[in-house]
Amino acid sequence: MHLQLFDKRTYSIMKFPAHTEVPTLFHTINDFKSITYTADECSIIVPSATLPAEQAISVDDDWFIIQIIGELDFSLVGILTQLANPLAENQISIFALSTYNTDYLLIKNKDKDKAIRVLREHGHTFQ
Repeated sequence: MHLQLFDKRTYSIMKFPAHTEVPTLFHTINDFKSITYTADECSIIVPSATLPAEQAISVDDDWFIIQIIGELDFSLVGILTQLANPLAENQISIFALSTYNTDYLLIKNKDKDKAIRVLREHGHTFQ
């Protein structure tokens, strides 16, 4: 697969109570961002230090992002597995996120060089 590395910023994964309204500052962020609501929580991914963490239940900092290049058809099978399995075999944890068009992997910065090496060894290329 062709991958793109988002290496200009680090990202934070933040957990809020399920009833949390979208923070006003969220709308001003022009980089990658994501918000997901479930009955149990509100998860927000933003560039680090762009949202105040005081209202968050939990914040995990220092992630980087790998994007799968191109629009992925919903009929494709095993896309994330091709990335996740080699990383798991090398003790690299991921936080996966999917959008309508494609998939993203968040990986801790401490594992960045190893993750890139492992993915290249398994035939994936970086743009």
